[in-house]
This record gives sequence, C-alpha cells and structure tokens, in this order.
Amino acid sequence: MADSERVDILIIGSGMGGATTAAGLAPTGARILILERGARLRDSADARDARAIFQRGVFRPQETWVDGAGQPFNPGNYYYVGGNSKLYGAVLLRYRARDFEPVVYRDGVTPGWPFYYPELEPWYGLAEKLYNVRGAIGFDPTEPKHSTPYPFGPVPDEQAIAKVRERLKRVGLHPFPLPLGVDVDKWLARAKTPWDAFPDTGTGKMDAETCGLSRALAHANVELRESARVERLLVGPDGKRVTGAEALIAGERRTISARIVILAAGAVNSAALLLASRDGGIANRSDAVGRHFMNHNCSAVLAIDPRSVNDSVYQKTLGVNDFYLDDGRGGPPLGNIQLLGRVTGAILKSNIRTAPEWTLDLTSRRTVDWYAMSEDLPNPESRVTVDGGQIRLDWRRSNWSAHEGLVKTFKERLRAASYPIVLSKPFDRRTPSHQCGTVRIGSDPTTSPLDPYCRAWDHPNLFVVDASFLPTSAAVNPSLTIAAQALRVADHIANTDLPTI
Repeated sequence: MADSERVDILIIGSGMGGATTAAGLAPTGARILILERGARLRDSADARDARAIFQRGVFRPQETWVDGAGQPFNPGNYYYVGGNSKLYGAVLLRYRARDFEPVVYRDGVTPGWPFYYPELEPWYGLAEKLYNVRGAIGFDPTEPKHSTPYPFGPVPDEQAIAKVRERLKRVGLHPFPLPLGVDVDKWLARAKTPWDAFPDTGTGKMDAETCGLSRALAHANVELRESARVERLLVGPDGKRVTGAEALIAGERRTISARIVILAAGAVNSAALLLASRDGGIANRSDAVGRHFMNHNCSAVLAIDPRSVNDSVYQKTLGVNDFYLDDGRGGPPLGNIQLLGRVTGAILKSNIRTAPEWTLDLTSRRTVDWYAMSEDLPNPESRVTVDGGQIRLDWRRSNWSAHEGLVKTFKERLRAASYPIVLSKPFDRRTPSHQCGTVRIGSDPTTSPLDPYCRAWDHPNLFVVDASFLPTSAAVNPSLTIAAQALRVADHIANTDLPTI
C-alpha cells in the first residue's frame, strides 16, 4: 500500500507553468508541494561542450515515443528541475495583440482566445519583471501595448551582429532587439558559448528554476521533490474532484492528497497523464484532451557571405517581424524570424556527419544563423494518445505553405542584403519547437477541457497550467505567455479558491 500525505496545493511539474504558478501562490501561506520528474541539472564540463550537447546528446531524455505511423523516435523534451526552460533560447516575447483574435492564414483560420490581449497585458509586465527580461520598446512594428517598461535594457549586439542589423535595415526590414531572459555577462563568465540549446546550470539564464521556482522556494510553505514521477491522478467517488496523485518518489510509491491540483507537466505529458489516469481520461467531457497538438513550423536559415567574418559568440539578439501580420504585400501572415544561437562547426556536425568538422568551422565563420517560425494551426486529429503506457504523438503539420512563404521571402531579403549563399533546412519531430495546445482553454465546455482560468470544466479543483492550455500557437516563443497566464491563474486561485479551503 502506498504511503500517503496531504497538502493544500499539489503542483505537478516545475517548468515555466508550474514554477511560475508556485511563485504566484507562495505568498498565500498554503502548503504547496511541487513534484518534478527530473533532478536538478548540475554543472559539468558537458554543460558548455557543443559536441556533448549536439553530437552525443548527453542531455536528451532516455525515452521513446512513437509517431502517427507507429515509428519510434527520441523526443527532445527535457526532464530537469525547470523543465524545458533549462535548455531554451531565453526568448521572452509577448504574443502580438492580434494573436488573441481569429487570424486568417493561407491554409486556415485560428480560433482565437476566450479573452483578448488587454486581459493578459498586466500579467505580461509582472512576468517580465519576475524573469528579469532584457528588451526595448519601439523597434518592432508589431509590438503590442506595454503598460510597464522592460526591467532591463536589451542584451547588446556583438560587433558582427550590429553589422547584420544595418544590412537588414538597408533592405527595408525592421530588426528589433529580442526580449531575452539572460544575464549575458554572468553567462559568458562561465564560458564563451551561446545559451540557445545549452543547459543552464545557474550561470546567467533566467529560466523556470532560477526565477520562478527560486521565488517560490524562498517561502517556507513551498517544497520541491525531485525524481518524483506522477503515474496517475486520483478522482473522488463523485467523479467531480481530483483528490490527488499517485507517484513514484525516489523509487517509493506515494499517494499525495491535495485540495487543489495543478498539472504542469508539459503539452504532451500533461495530456498523456490525464488520458492514462482513467478510462476516457480526466477532464475530457469534450473529447479534446490530447487533441489540437501544435508544434511551430520551423526552419534554420543560413546566410553565407564568404567576404564577411562572423566572430560572434552568442549572436542571438535580433528578431524580424516584418512578415508577422501579413506577408509584406498585404497578403496572409507568414511568421517570425530571429537569430539562432551561434552555430559552430561542432553543432553543424550533428546534422552533417560526413563532413570534417574543420571544414564546417570554416563555413560557420562566414555564416549568420537564423530561425524562421510560423504558426501551426489547431487540428483535432493532431493529437497525443496513450496505449499501454506508450505515448503516441501523431503530429499533423498545418499552415506549411505559409512557412514555405516565410523562408522564401526571407531568403530573398537576405540575398538583397548581399548574402550570395542562403540555405535552409526544416526542423523535424526530434526538436520540440514549442509544443502546445493539447488541453486548451476556451469558453465552451463541449469544445475545450479548460475554462479561461485554466480550470477544468469537469473538476473545479484541477488546473492545467503549461503550454497545454494554449488555444493557438501564434508564431513567437510561448514561454512568456505561459508565465503571464500562470501568474493570472495563481491570482485567481488565491482570491477565489484558497479562501474556501
């Protein structure tokens, strides 16, 4: 029989959603327990070794999922305290105001959100403060209203990137400083590497552990347990309240009872846990749990100029949104463009294994590396299912013609900016390009599992606060939107639910 204990609030997952919700709820004094499947990411030589990270995959999970055709693959999701944010690019962009409305694309229309941008705007400001965002207002033509300034000025361009900025401006583009959660001086003091896709071991990146979780654990009423894998949620006899969860914690089976349960295990794992906990799933009256999976359409775009040396170290300071609201000619939107972290020969080698690394180093010295990103539209047949404990991810790409248009249009501008060679390659399913949407919020319980405050329509004490709740993927990095909604939900719980327990 499993050992049991009782808490006020159980949070499952310590990524951007779980950690930020904990930070918002910690001042209430409620006893909060956070269960994290992984352990803390300790510093090591591998943490700044591009060969270890990209060629040997030392930080990738020891896990296999299957795709829609039943073919196995190793997903690029990470199980550490802080979740996927431990290796994220630290881009903390707000959704654009129009992303909350239905948007017409070449291949379909987004459903919009159950509320508009002004509802989330003040929470964006609080999230930017919590995550110490470096940014600047006034450069991005699509920038939505800010009621508060960024806490810090932008991360400075390196000299080579400042020249790239000027080249883009000369061809009519409006490059803007990427809002970033990184203390670049502290990061570079540990080692002169990029931070994008490099693990953070407490050396300058503002991630879910170093900011949200750190704020929460400063309160004595909050506890974190590592190596705690939740196997199922438990539901009371009336079927209405989720009573807690059953978990393996450091190899010991335990039952955790809670008055409020907050699921934040990530878009795939949260949906899988809900589906596996009971026949038909939990919070699944709408039959939408696991459906509407979205994963940004993304490509790497390499701009090569044999006459120009790129000696930048981190590179990732510029974004371009000239094709975000339309295609630049009044047609349907295409998406967002931003710099990748500096791609060296050792990183290129992970995808071009037949080429000697020294030749790839020579090429990378003349290359500027970009990330093109387009919205993936929600499709009920793009979904997560579970069969005998095996996660099946049947991702149905959508809006691909818009992404092809984005890559084509940006390549044209890069050539106009005197880059004679421009190459591109789409990212595949091994790269989790902002997975979201599997337990979405909405205003109708027949089509959405969650209400606008991420509360399950079917279970008043269950909330799902991670990328699962996103009803649309937009075409920008979702981390800040997850954090803003997490603070909004925490405030709602503190004022609506905690006074009654």
